[in-house]
Amino acid sequence: MNSNARICHYFAIGSLVGLVALCLAWEIFLAPLRPGGSWLMLKALPLLLPLFGILRGKRYTYQWASMFVLFYFTEGAVRAWSDRGLSANLALVEVALSVIFFFAAIYFARFTSSSATSPAR
Repeated sequence: MNSNARICHYFAIGSLVGLVALCLAWEIFLAPLRPGGSWLMLKALPLLLPLFGILRGKRYTYQWASMFVLFYFTEGAVRAWSDRGLSANLALVEVALSVIFFFAAIYFARFTSSSATSPAR
């Protein structure tokens, strides 16, 4: 793995773990829809599907997870627009983390492609 891919790998790991932590904290105690927490915390579970492939640096996981995280971008954008107070700010953090993950994932896939790793002619 070259240095650019390694940087993208670490950004992807950090943003994905941050997104899982944010989703859980948001819906359990920071700004849940209902007092005492809500079932919306389960939205963090699908983020665990790509986590182990991302941790291992699997290029295919990066490819499909870059499209998968767009659901979280969409949810964050909608809630940033419609919610108020802390919930709107948390939604902006969700948007930022999903954008960081998206770009880290697509650039990791780019830097680890067979054409990027083969020597120039």
